[in-house]
Amino acid sequence: MRRLTLYGRHNCHLCHEMHAELERLRPELGFDLETVDVHGSPELEQRYGARIPVLVCDGTELCEARLDHDAVRACVQGAHA
Repeated sequence: MRRLTLYGRHNCHLCHEMHAELERLRPELGFDLETVDVHGSPELEQRYGARIPVLVCDGTELCEARLDHDAVRACVQGAHA
């Protein structure tokens, strides 16, 4: 099962929206979802900064700000978009 990692912040409305969309896709596509709050981590703050939310699959950034459904489907099905 693929693991997707969503980098964001607790108080970010775009992060909440992307998380909700991913939760709607989970039953259909079957993936694990990890949510990481970048706040308080200098390394993650520097890497992602204002680009959040950023969705990563197996070390590859799939999308930022808005969910790319096609990229998520391709990743979960085994081919990175």
